[in-house]
Amino acid sequence: MYRRVVRMPEADEVSDLVARRLLERLIELQDVQPIVHVCLTGGNAANAMYERFAELAEGSALDAAKLQLWWGDERFVPATDPDRNSLQAVSRLARTVSIKSADTHMMAAKDGRKDSHECAAEYEAELGGTHFDVTLLGVGEDGHVASIFPGHPSFEPTTRNVIGVTDAPKPPAERISLTIPALNRSTEMWVMATGPGKSEAIARALAGDERLPAAHVHGEVATYWYLDDEAAAGLPEQFRCGL
Repeated sequence: MYRRVVRMPEADEVSDLVARRLLERLIELQDVQPIVHVCLTGGNAANAMYERFAELAEGSALDAAKLQLWWGDERFVPATDPDRNSLQAVSRLARTVSIKSADTHMMAAKDGRKDSHECAAEYEAELGGTHFDVTLLGVGEDGHVASIFPGHPSFEPTTRNVIGVTDAPKPPAERISLTIPALNRSTEMWVMATGPGKSEAIARALAGDERLPAAHVHGEVATYWYLDDEAAAGLPEQFRCGL
């Protein structure tokens, strides 16, 4: 498995680079296969990237009809809550990327649902055996990915692909998340992290600290870590490479 750390000086340069590379990669994949499955993430770095991606996608060769969008995790909140990862992503991408609602696989919202476990079961059924071409992830300051948190029941081994998360250490306390095996069911894993608060977790994850969920995520073929200088500050020199 190939792993590469790509470092840029500033956070906005990370967003620009990932947006450009993602657009290029999706177009490449669409040239050789009928459908491309992408698993999206939430967070500030991701949202900045979606903004840039929407700008770059306009007038490009991207064929939105060939895209299937999924999510790695979601907050268990009402459908109109602006904190929903899917709402944040789609509101940015939809400015220039016309993706059919049937091809946008959002996790169910809180409205009319009993709890996050019910939503997780629904999403697991919808996901089925889907294999992602590209999975995007962020990393929390504690080393969490998606809604899988260190030292928390969400990080316990499971045969499930999607789980309901309760008592999460980060609000909101109730969430829905793909498990690490489901996230890793991807040809390529792209991890984005920016800012000084992430540097310790990044260093520990890349050093293989198995106590952190971020240390367990990888693509089947390639894993890319896109970092700004602040997030990469704790890495040894062999990881601190530029383009």
